[in-house]
Amino acid sequence: MELVNKVIGNELALFEKKFSDSVKSTNPLLDRIMRFIIRRKGKQMRPMFIFLSAKIAGEINEVTYRAASLIELLHTATLVHDDVVDNSMKRRNFFSINALWKNKIAVLVGDYLLSKGLLLSIDNGDYKILQITSRAVKEMSEGELLQMEKARKLDIDEQVYFDIIRAKTASLLSAACAAGAFSSNTGDENTEKFRLFGEKVGIAFQIKDDLFDYGQDNIGKPTGIDIKEKKMTLPLIYTLTHCDKAIKRKIIYIVKNNSTDRNKVNEVIKLVQEGGGIDYARKKMMQFKEEALEILHTYPESKAREAMEQLVNYVIDRKY
Repeated sequence: MELVNKVIGNELALFEKKFSDSVKSTNPLLDRIMRFIIRRKGKQMRPMFIFLSAKIAGEINEVTYRAASLIELLHTATLVHDDVVDNSMKRRNFFSINALWKNKIAVLVGDYLLSKGLLLSIDNGDYKILQITSRAVKEMSEGELLQMEKARKLDIDEQVYFDIIRAKTASLLSAACAAGAFSSNTGDENTEKFRLFGEKVGIAFQIKDDLFDYGQDNIGKPTGIDIKEKKMTLPLIYTLTHCDKAIKRKIIYIVKNNSTDRNKVNEVIKLVQEGGGIDYARKKMMQFKEEALEILHTYPESKAREAMEQLVNYVIDRKY
């Protein structure tokens, strides 16, 4: 990530200040929670994609900074609400908002972040960027609901799986890249190309997360979480599609009835590994990565393009 920091390090530092300013509140409780959120923010992946997209397509400007703030505000709002929905007490190894301030406050904090993002765009006339990001939030909700609906029946095939992750995970990253490109005033063609680029990277990103659940890397957390939550991910879907009937019945029975039994979950993980599910998922991940890079390589060589390629590789090669 060294080149990424060299190319957009100054912009990211300035963005941090602008983002902090954008969430300030005169309400003492809200302001305290906002400071808590800012101190525990993640790797800033989406702002990186936004700034690099803008730099490749044209130039970074004030609209780019607002687009990055909007994406982060909406993303943070969805994470706060997700923790309430999932009853999750931890977020990035820290206590979640709902763990510290309870569900009612957490929901209102998510609403506050959402409204700050909307006002940031409306007050500055960034209507196209607001449209891009609002569509992403709609798709994220639809993807999450589709996954919940299908989890009850365990009848997700590969096409439905990709429909889910395209909406649930890839939509926000594709919106980030599209918003970054649009902010540089280069028109709809570049905006659409970067939207598609971000979508493919986002799908590869989710498949990488799916692979973590099968113990391919030491990531410092238990494997089998997706199985425990009855989530049908690509390694499992492939295995169920290509194994014999007896193994299929066994896997489905364990996922439905023994998903909290550590030994049984390990048995499913072993069957998926032996059934080629891991290798297939990794192959599909690399396919989406290469398709994303093909789009990226339609732009002239530059330090920004090289940094974006480094960022894409990081998404695929990361260990957590």
